[in-house]
Amino acid sequence: MKHLLMTIVMGCAGWLMPLAGQELPVYLDDAQPLEERVDDALSRLTTKEKVALLHAQSKFSSAGVARLGIPEVWMTDGPHGIRPEVLWDEWSQAEWTNDSCIAFPALTALAATWNVEMGMKYGVAIGEEARYRNKTVLLGPGVNIYRTPLNGRNFEYMGEDPFLASKMVVPYIQGVQSNGVAACVKHFAVNNQETDRGSIDVQVDERTLREIYLPAFKAAVQEGNAWAIMGAYNKFRGEHCCHNDYLLNQILREEWGFDGVVVSDWGGVHDTREAIHKGLDMEFGSWTDGLSWGASNAYDNYYLAQPYLKLIESGEVGTEELDEKAKNVLRLIFRTEMDRSRPFGSFATEAHGKAAREIAQEGIVLLKNNGNILPINPAKTKKIAVIGENAIKMMTVGGGSSSLKAKYEISPLDGLRQRLEPNVEVVYARGYVGDVGGSYNNVSTGQDLNDERSEAELMAEAIAVAKTADYVIFFGGLNKSYHQDSEGADRLSMDLPYNQDALITELAKVNANFVVVNISGNAVTMPWINQTPAVVQSWYLGSETGPALAAILVGDVNPSGKMPFSYPVKLSDNSAHALGAYPGKDGVVKYTEGLLVGYRWHDQKNIQPLFSFGHGLSYTTFQYGKATLSSSTMAADGQVICSVEVTNTGSRAGSEIIQLYISDKKSSLPRPIKELKGFKKVKLEPGESATVEFTIDASLLQFYDDRKSQWVAEPGKFDAIIGASSSDIKSTATFTLK
Repeated sequence: MKHLLMTIVMGCAGWLMPLAGQELPVYLDDAQPLEERVDDALSRLTTKEKVALLHAQSKFSSAGVARLGIPEVWMTDGPHGIRPEVLWDEWSQAEWTNDSCIAFPALTALAATWNVEMGMKYGVAIGEEARYRNKTVLLGPGVNIYRTPLNGRNFEYMGEDPFLASKMVVPYIQGVQSNGVAACVKHFAVNNQETDRGSIDVQVDERTLREIYLPAFKAAVQEGNAWAIMGAYNKFRGEHCCHNDYLLNQILREEWGFDGVVVSDWGGVHDTREAIHKGLDMEFGSWTDGLSWGASNAYDNYYLAQPYLKLIESGEVGTEELDEKAKNVLRLIFRTEMDRSRPFGSFATEAHGKAAREIAQEGIVLLKNNGNILPINPAKTKKIAVIGENAIKMMTVGGGSSSLKAKYEISPLDGLRQRLEPNVEVVYARGYVGDVGGSYNNVSTGQDLNDERSEAELMAEAIAVAKTADYVIFFGGLNKSYHQDSEGADRLSMDLPYNQDALITELAKVNANFVVVNISGNAVTMPWINQTPAVVQSWYLGSETGPALAAILVGDVNPSGKMPFSYPVKLSDNSAHALGAYPGKDGVVKYTEGLLVGYRWHDQKNIQPLFSFGHGLSYTTFQYGKATLSSSTMAADGQVICSVEVTNTGSRAGSEIIQLYISDKKSSLPRPIKELKGFKKVKLEPGESATVEFTIDASLLQFYDDRKSQWVAEPGKFDAIIGASSSDIKSTATFTLK
């Protein structure tokens, strides 16, 4: 009986305050320094218990140590919402009735806000949802760079620029972890395509690796203090990223000082000895020794399970690496599950829906607005024709691991009707039939989108409806089907599917007040762009899709999003495709474009994109003054302040994103013509002015010198370039680094 009581007390010790007159072990006393608790707990573990910490015990959990009251670790997919519960050993849904979440906008939408405050709002809200569901680790955010518009997973990431991604990821992480839930930043590293993702060997030079593909991860670790990192499926320089000595040991641990856990992507581990020595801490999703996908009892056969234990028992490997891995896992548990001050979180609340709507509204980008046909004035409008499958299709289900079971999802059509009816008649025509499926991993939208009509019949109906309306709004783009915006497969082309181009072309002929809303996580070709007066770039906006889009279209909210990636006219205007450097050959993909990703390539080759990186219009206008510098020279350890006055010269309040680019006029190694090094979003009333300041120091002038294996800022002249986008340059000021 005494033993039973002790077991109960110890099992609850992480949540119980010490009894009067009793002293808890160091590892249970959260008043003690973290590392002392970790070391104390480690000293009490058996070798078998240490090994058990390192691998899954179910689809989304790993074991704790019940004997010592150390709890399990529970993962959940993100990064756009909390995944519904699945069965212990299966991907099938557990069919709970209380796990329907708020679906937040995709991370492309967050990046398009260019607003770090939205990053924090997003992180706090989704962290609260994860905490309420008793999750230890949120598997997100994703910060892989937008290298090609065909990457099926771009919608989960934060665009093409490492500086923008770095600044947006940090507050997201901090917001999540303020709830006692670890953010697991993914996919480390150079995971930029879904084609052959599990085997492709990425070959990229050191400068490009350091300047383009690693900065957001580095910021996540050193500024965001991320508690977890997920390895990628692909190989890097011949080694799988989930056990890659250079990435995980040398860069992540030794250079950056990462003290969290490295988690494998599900099925990303391939060898026990590699995993032992090359930086992996926690293994999930493996299926070894011939066990098929979905089989039970696989967990003891994981690479870091019995095979590891047998190597230790036979003396073939020591326990130094085991202790380091176990310490990393224990540190994670103490930061999360065994932190008695963790908040309780909240789930699927009205406040979270409001946050999702605010992020969505700030992320929507007004690409084109000839004749100022937007916003729609409800007082002067009698009838609006809404056309397109994406006006009604639910987008929270599908797309891979970010698929959700949302508490609700308001469609664009319903959002407009809620906002405008009964004063404005809103009529609908399908226009095209795309993907009529609505289920993923046994979660179903409940929609029946089947339609047997031909393309000609659908187009005829749409044109007839369009002719009778004051406005026509076409909702099209992509969806989360395989070979579109989806994990597991890249797009087959950059074109719109389902005969949309032909339909848009015909609709533009019959109504001058024509608006195209493109819903996607990727750039698409727009052969009809010259015939279409207004174009809006939406994203997968989650639960509040309809209200957010309606607010922008009718002008309740002034659009302020800007593009987080370049919109090329055609696929060959993208550097990877222009150079034949995608999707690779014979199992290898070489990033021969080097640093020239996105706008850097367009600048270098003098290519005019369809829409530039950083482009986004407003319903008001802004005037930029001349950029000035606090000094024309800067010491190596000093700084200069670049200032510019911005005035709202329009008739309504609006927010503008002022962008700072730096150009190195002469360097010993080739550099892009300019690079984003600062941005600020300011809201101004009509006639109001604000002086925006950017602090420039040597860190913003550096490039990675692979001859010296270090970051350098070379003396010489630099331009501080102020722009409204990468191609809309307003003013330039020159200074000299001494």
